[in-house]
Amino acid sequence: MKQILYRLFEHQYLCRDEARTLLQNIAEHRYNESQIASLITVFLMRSISTDELGGFRDALLDMSLRVDLSDYPFIDIVGTGGDGKNTFNISTAACFTLAGAGYHVVKHGNYGATSVSGASNVMEQHGVKFTTDTDVMRRSMDASRIAYLHAPLFNPALKAVAPVRRNLAVRSFFNILGPLVNPAHPPYQLLGVYNLPLARLYTYAYQEIGLRFGVVHSLDGYDEISLTGEFKVALPDREKIYTPEMLNLPRTREVDLFGGDTPADAARIFDAVMHNTATPAQRNCVLANAAFAIQVICPEKKIDACLAEARESLAGGKALNALKKFIEING
Repeated sequence: MKQILYRLFEHQYLCRDEARTLLQNIAEHRYNESQIASLITVFLMRSISTDELGGFRDALLDMSLRVDLSDYPFIDIVGTGGDGKNTFNISTAACFTLAGAGYHVVKHGNYGATSVSGASNVMEQHGVKFTTDTDVMRRSMDASRIAYLHAPLFNPALKAVAPVRRNLAVRSFFNILGPLVNPAHPPYQLLGVYNLPLARLYTYAYQEIGLRFGVVHSLDGYDEISLTGEFKVALPDREKIYTPEMLNLPRTREVDLFGGDTPADAARIFDAVMHNTATPAQRNCVLANAAFAIQVICPEKKIDACLAEARESLAGGKALNALKKFIEING
């Protein structure tokens, strides 16, 4: 590791095979926490290359526990995290909104590393027990159209670095990797990123992988569609900058999306969204993200129609019903 760190400090890049071996060694606990923290710091100070990203992804997928849910044409909605905004669990709420609208979802998530509440935190607040049992996941997909994969159970490398990530409490290349290593291999994914260079990096990665994707970024720094200002949406065949007004939605303020100080606070906001009692700003943010996820699956649909589907899921209690069935099976 010392030689690798010296090379990285000198602004050299790793080839794909080197990156792959490096992450395999991390998973096998061959490096101490200080060395891993130094590695994370390097990638905070410079961008990760496509070869490095590909090698890290190769290693994680090689070591991951595979999940076969290919009978279902599912999507994953996820943000990289690391935007420093501490929003409530917008992508998780959007996942259940999609499930309520009739689409299958396999959410790959983790505990919050740079925010108070990650997807796994809010799941635990609802009594969800994480599992690797494919039979349970299939029952969940059949009953509620959604399954949840707690990342450390499926990716040993992520578990190995969890203490370091928690202690550093800053974004790292593991934030970037998470969306690319869903062990169920989603054919569709909506991803939120915290800056435009990262959006380009993911676009290249998704084109190599060959899945149908949407990459979203709010230009004021959110890793999701925040409706606080302009946002960019990149699809395989086009890119476009939107304003909230183009969706006939009002602009939100940063304070409107705050996730609270504890996972319990975030879970209360999540529940309010599911019960359709959240503030208009909270609800509209979830609707916007869910709508573009629908468009990833159904590119022929206009965004207004996708918004209408998402709105009916929340207002009609379908998202809440999906959540109740999910908790019943996974609790």
